Amino acid sequence: MAGAGAAARSMTRRRRNFLLGLVAVMALMLPAAASAHAYLIKTFPSASTILDKPPPDVALTFDEAVEPKFAIISVTNEQGHQVATTSPARSPSDPDTLVVQLKPHLPEGWYLVYWRAISVDGHPVQGAFTFAVGPNPGPAPQFVIPHIAGTATTPQLVVAKWFVFLTVMSSIGLLAMRLFIGRPAIRRAGASLRSVTVAFAVTSTLGLIAVPVYLEEATAIDSLRSFFQVGSIVPLWRTTAFGRAYFDLWIIFALFVAAAWIAIWVDRPEREHRSIAELLAGIGAVAAAVAAVSVPGAAGHAAQTAPRGLAVTLDWLHVASASIWVGGLAGLLLVWSTQAAGNRVPVLSVVVPRFSNVALVSVLVLLGSGVWAAILHLPILSALWTTSYGEVILLKAGLLLAAMALASVNLLRTKPRLAAAAADPELAESASGWLRGLVTGEVLLVVGAIFAAALLTSLAPPSKYLSEIGNAQAKVGPGKVVTVVKANGYVNTVLIDPNKAVSPNTFTLKVTKNGTPLRGANVTLTFAMLDMEMGSQEFQLSEVSPGVYSHDTPALVMVGHWGLSFSVTPKSGLPYTVLVVDHAAG
Repeated sequence: MAGAGAAARSMTRRRRNFLLGLVAVMALMLPAAASAHAYLIKTFPSASTILDKPPPDVALTFDEAVEPKFAIISVTNEQGHQVATTSPARSPSDPDTLVVQLKPHLPEGWYLVYWRAISVDGHPVQGAFTFAVGPNPGPAPQFVIPHIAGTATTPQLVVAKWFVFLTVMSSIGLLAMRLFIGRPAIRRAGASLRSVTVAFAVTSTLGLIAVPVYLEEATAIDSLRSFFQVGSIVPLWRTTAFGRAYFDLWIIFALFVAAAWIAIWVDRPEREHRSIAELLAGIGAVAAAVAAVSVPGAAGHAAQTAPRGLAVTLDWLHVASASIWVGGLAGLLLVWSTQAAGNRVPVLSVVVPRFSNVALVSVLVLLGSGVWAAILHLPILSALWTTSYGEVILLKAGLLLAAMALASVNLLRTKPRLAAAAADPELAESASGWLRGLVTGEVLLVVGAIFAAALLTSLAPPSKYLSEIGNAQAKVGPGKVVTVVKANGYVNTVLIDPNKAVSPNTFTLKVTKNGTPLRGANVTLTFAMLDMEMGSQEFQLSEVSPGVYSHDTPALVMVGHWGLSFSVTPKSGLPYTVLVVDHAAG
């Protein structure tokens, strides 16, 4: 017997080491991190420039490669007529540049360039700028700037992602209940776990349908096509990193379902010890589940958050523990509902203590990984209540804490009473009734938390530059800005006109000291998006008149809050910075 116990412990250690090694290998295989949102860093022609002759094309250079099939570059004249003759194409000399050809011999006048692109994480970004063909184009007209409101947070897309999360996670948890947690009850108490197996069949089938439906809807929104244009959308599924990740999830989940059915088919729960075939089938199903659970982090914010390895690991732990919890709760309800009344307490006295131990570990891992991940994603504590991302974290945390409160009642009261069923059957029967109501409440709260998670993964985490808001010397906008900031003995007048997102704007800094203009200074302006991680852009301001430094640029490419940092280096004297937080409206 001692030798058998040692062999069993050795087998357990080997399985644990195998799984840990698999997780490590998968973390190394994940793609390198990328910036969360593409942004425009250079245009040809330059914004607001007047050219002596018509350009042959318009070229937009981004900080990362964007997919031409999902991009829009519209070039229109003052009458709104299209002058671009081709669809966006990647420049052969620079993969980060998109190009459209223009009609030859464009007449004098002003032209509007409107662009839209899809970032690596599936979020659309857009902007606009103007240029003119001279030598006498006349005054710049007031163009009507297009705006396409297609984002990753459309209601139908969030619901579709929630259903993907719910079905995939529940399938994994139900399989854990069937193969590992509830299995001994079949032998010890004559339980039937057929309902758990049927539930796994239903959720896994729905998951296999939900993943491609979500991918189709996301691709349709990104490509500005109808969901029902299947023939033109399906070939685009794998054209972005986001699409490839969810396509891979579909394949991995299908492999998991196949491995799970093999494991269920060869399982013989009436035997105390598993055969080699059962062990191998179980390990295969667990390995496929590990792979499936890793995809959301690899396709989402975790892979774009530093330190990347830690962020991806925390996301994996969070999703894995939540899967075991929600699937196990659903399985526990099914076990309660499908057992004969006379056999319910004996079955629950075996299943509930085992599940409670697993659930306790899952909840602790879920809580710890969630808190740690929030610390990585939020640059400052106040982002919890000042950003949409933080508010959803609070909502999700509230739902999980409520579920944990119900779980603690089960752990402290229901579990010990069911464990003592042989000594006090009447008390155990009462505990059985409490169990159903409490577990039902837990299931509803966890399902709500999964919906919050779907919404959270559709929102962009706030920018690391958000921490600079506390140092801002002025908060301005929306609308035209004229504000005065005193710094380093200078009077700095900040002007932003018209201060509209997705539009060309003029940024001006007027600097005086004792009424005298500051001549010949070096002034740079840095833009940082505060509502989401988007990188920064820096421009040199030109001295257009004594002490007045200005630059025209469409840098406010999205509605939201921007950090504008004016760095001033006088010819003599100490350099200083004027930091303004600007709210740019559409």
